[in-house]
Amino acid sequence: MKQFLILVFAFVVFSIPLAFADDFAMIDATGKVAKIGIELTKTSIQDGNIQAAEQYSKFTTDSVANEINELREENVPSADDLHLLLIDIHSQISESKTNSIVSVLGTAESYLDGFAQSQNHAMVASEILSVADQTYQTASSENNSEYYIIAGKLVGSANVSFELDNTFDARQKVELQEFFSDLQKAVNEKKDFVTVGKLITTIQRDLAQTNDLPSDKDQIYDKIQELYQETNTELQKGDYAKAEELVIAAYLDNFEFLEGDIGKADDSLLEIMEQNMRVNVRDMIVSKKSPQEIAAFIDDPILKDLEKSKGLIAGMTDKKIEESKKAIGTATDTQKSGVRGEVDTIRDMLETMLSQYQKGQYTEAFTSARSAYLDSYEHVEVPLRSIDPDFTLQVELEFSQLRQLISEKADYSKVQEAAVKVRHSLDESERLVTGTGKIAPAIAFTSSFAVIFREGLESVLILGAILTYLEASRNTKYKKYVFQGIVIAIAATAVTWAVASYIIEISGTNRELIEAVAALSATAVLFYVSFWILNKIEHKKWMEFVKAKVWQASTTGGVMVFVMLSFFTVYREGFETVLFYEAMFGFAKHMEMFVGLGFVLGIGVLLAVYFATRKLGKRLPLKMLFGLTMGVGAYLSVAFLGNAIRELQNLDILPFTSLLGTIPRLDINMAKMTGIYPTVESLIGQAILLGVYLVAASYVLVLRPKREEKIANLRKSRKEVDEFEAH
Repeated sequence: MKQFLILVFAFVVFSIPLAFADDFAMIDATGKVAKIGIELTKTSIQDGNIQAAEQYSKFTTDSVANEINELREENVPSADDLHLLLIDIHSQISESKTNSIVSVLGTAESYLDGFAQSQNHAMVASEILSVADQTYQTASSENNSEYYIIAGKLVGSANVSFELDNTFDARQKVELQEFFSDLQKAVNEKKDFVTVGKLITTIQRDLAQTNDLPSDKDQIYDKIQELYQETNTELQKGDYAKAEELVIAAYLDNFEFLEGDIGKADDSLLEIMEQNMRVNVRDMIVSKKSPQEIAAFIDDPILKDLEKSKGLIAGMTDKKIEESKKAIGTATDTQKSGVRGEVDTIRDMLETMLSQYQKGQYTEAFTSARSAYLDSYEHVEVPLRSIDPDFTLQVELEFSQLRQLISEKADYSKVQEAAVKVRHSLDESERLVTGTGKIAPAIAFTSSFAVIFREGLESVLILGAILTYLEASRNTKYKKYVFQGIVIAIAATAVTWAVASYIIEISGTNRELIEAVAALSATAVLFYVSFWILNKIEHKKWMEFVKAKVWQASTTGGVMVFVMLSFFTVYREGFETVLFYEAMFGFAKHMEMFVGLGFVLGIGVLLAVYFATRKLGKRLPLKMLFGLTMGVGAYLSVAFLGNAIRELQNLDILPFTSLLGTIPRLDINMAKMTGIYPTVESLIGQAILLGVYLVAASYVLVLRPKREEKIANLRKSRKEVDEFEAH
């Protein structure tokens, strides 16, 4: 099924969720923002406060300049005239030429009167809040009193636009009114930017009405309970301010995601819970009631009602989720392309955020984290939610935890760890939306086939030679011990695979590191095996190797010799196979079926090879087979190396130097199957390894044969000379 058409808009700081796309909202919001700046400029000039007028004029000019391209695209009349006029006004104010400024400001206002008005008042309010957010950040970081005033005016304007909207029910209306009241108070009191930013995020989310996510929300319930436990702890310490922050986080950052489902299950219960969690418990903390009284209120009714609501919605959403889920990759091509772009943007923002946080720029880091979610990931959520709502919720919580850690000024390592979780979720988000495609599964199938065939070929040839020798020498009594060794080796390989899978499964936060180490190990083994094959690529050399093995077993004698020979012959290859497949499964997510089919086909072909060599006596084209498997092995090692470097970059173990925009960026599944990513470090590593392969292959396949032929010719010539002289 195809997703419904989504209209995407870009604007100054924070994009609003696509659900409320409107052609005129940006124009309307820009006009309202500019009018606020012009009015403040005019008032300051009339009061003789030229310094303040210059600040207000600068804000107005910048706000229109930031949107001028969009205004032009929408063919807004007089947009360019307004832009130039505002620049002239600011220039005159800067030069203290204010005699005729008031009348010129009137002309600017008349231009704004011609801006289109939007009926989507919620979106207009949200766009204005985006500008307010940026303005407040400037005010906070620069302690700019004029920008504090502008931010307050913008919040008031957004509130007015919201009040004109009639699409919200009474409960939602009351909640948003209280949030706007809290926001206005926080701005007026010049609260820290994180507090203001959280309120703006919550209001914008509610204005977009994007909280209705039908999914399993056990993690949210657990987080709310954890926050209330921390609240009680802080109250016992007498830290009421910290306790207030915690109850606000419980509501704003967590309970907001539960409201939609609770409302469907029991609307009256939702109203009671909102009042208790948003208002009553906070009022008790502000008025500094006793810790015991507050703890009792948290326990009953808040936690009691939470448990009740959890039971009400537990079975309500599961069936709906399964019925509404779409298959991965069912998004439109436009959405897939958009998701890839947003994922790349978020990665850059996370890099910026970590750099800012490390430098102690907490406000800027919080802004970057908010922007990564609100500006970009909410666009990813639109197609993702219908495919996997549970995973969508998980990522939302990861972003929320990241913002919470930044707001708490936690240790850098904790913020870094939270960012790593988000990075890995970005890859999975892209996989789910874009699907596997056709080429990536084909590569997964071919690679899987090549791995098992390459690993099994040596075992088949050696075991076949051993059995043939035993039959020729009439020592068939030893054949059963060869088969026993094979069975034991297969069982040992299965146990090894199970243990390896279990270790990775329970590794938790270290899973990605283990997968990276597995990929590096697979690269090293493939590198070794590939060069080993190069040295055995000639049929004559291979048969000499096999005969040596058989001779060693037969001359040593004893039952265990044959058991151990067959065991180690199979288990060595089995161990390598486990290593390769664990690395492959780590990167071929959602393509496991193709990996499995390649494995099955590989086993089938190996049995055919065994039958051809043992029963039919066919001589295999070993040079061609080993050449092909060597080539595939080289390819896989290069791919594994690229993926290993990428994982280590995700974990911040290796540096990350982006080449986005410089080289093409592959679809996530193609990138995983080839290991090719637009980063300097991964491409250099792959280029070096590929170069080694090319040099080695050139030496073994071209230079060494020529040298050996030359030596052979010299020996032949010398022999002829010696024979001639002897006569």
